[in-house]
Amino acid sequence: MTAGLYVHIPFCLTRCGYCDFNTYAGLDHLSNAYVDALCGEASLWSRQWSNERFVSVFFGGGTPTTLATSEIVRLLDHLRSAFDIDGVAELTTEANPDTVDQRSLAALREAGVGRVSFGVQSFDPAVLTALERLHSPESARRAYAQARAAGLDNVSLDLIYGANGETLESWRRTLDEAVSLQPDHLSAYALTIEPATALGRKVAAGLTPPPDPDFQAEMYEAACETLTAAGYHHYEVSNWAKAGRECRHNLGYWEGRPYLGLGAGAHSYRDGRRWWNVRPPQQYLEQVGSERIPIGGEELLTDEEAGMERLLLGLRLSTGVPTEWVDAERAAIYAEEGLAEIQGGRVSLTDRGMFVANDLVLDLSPA
Repeated sequence: MTAGLYVHIPFCLTRCGYCDFNTYAGLDHLSNAYVDALCGEASLWSRQWSNERFVSVFFGGGTPTTLATSEIVRLLDHLRSAFDIDGVAELTTEANPDTVDQRSLAALREAGVGRVSFGVQSFDPAVLTALERLHSPESARRAYAQARAAGLDNVSLDLIYGANGETLESWRRTLDEAVSLQPDHLSAYALTIEPATALGRKVAAGLTPPPDPDFQAEMYEAACETLTAAGYHHYEVSNWAKAGRECRHNLGYWEGRPYLGLGAGAHSYRDGRRWWNVRPPQQYLEQVGSERIPIGGEELLTDEEAGMERLLLGLRLSTGVPTEWVDAERAAIYAEEGLAEIQGGRVSLTDRGMFVANDLVLDLSPA
């Protein structure tokens, strides 16, 4: 069976106010010990995952490229010894534009990393400031050029829309500039407010307004129009790709394939069971150092829960789901409203429907 491997690197130069991921600034001194622990956790799982062939490896965070390139290479070498990683597996690392240069990117490519995803977020300096991002538009352009010069032929850009003060014109300029670079893949995410974040606390205190969902819908429509016109295939709610450049690792999530997560707070899934590691890096180091698999919690999905998740994930994709998975009457209504399409025995969401996919899924469920 094929599977995906996710490796979580929780370190960041600074923690952005909107970020709700398991990330930490100021813990760089733990990086060597953390890579040792990742290698140790891989060894602990090696036998239990010996029947899976890993067709993708994804270094996420956090900012994986805060690690020394030599540490990433060392980690990759160990992962290859611990698991059956396909020789043509998709190997991706996320990167902050300010944490790479042509030399480090070339070294990663030499080690087998064939895909890099840059957290650009915007090409508008004011929007980057609102998002508390440290890099500039120029450093994003430079990092992209360095990736191409290093020989990386699969580059993705992540964008965020809906920051306080961002206009539709600014967002369109960001989209146009992103397209002008001709990346292989683009992701565009609506800014969401999570209560436990610094931004969430500001919104709760009335210090900054929350994003306007109607305005974000306009921005999403602009992304769909611009990226489709530029030749990108809208294959998932928030993702567009040139032909054959879809993110294979993330497709594994959406298609319900098993995946193993290594690192502090990383999630895993196999055979209807989901589990996650302890979140604090120090606790993670202690547990792996004691040769214990660092599981922090787990759940076994019921048949009903598994079916709902399968429907939710399937409808995020442009390929949709079989018609028998949904309520036929509701699907027909949404098709009339331009939110869904029914064709060839499958139901899929239109661009308009994708923006409200989570709301539609509950209504389309036959249960």
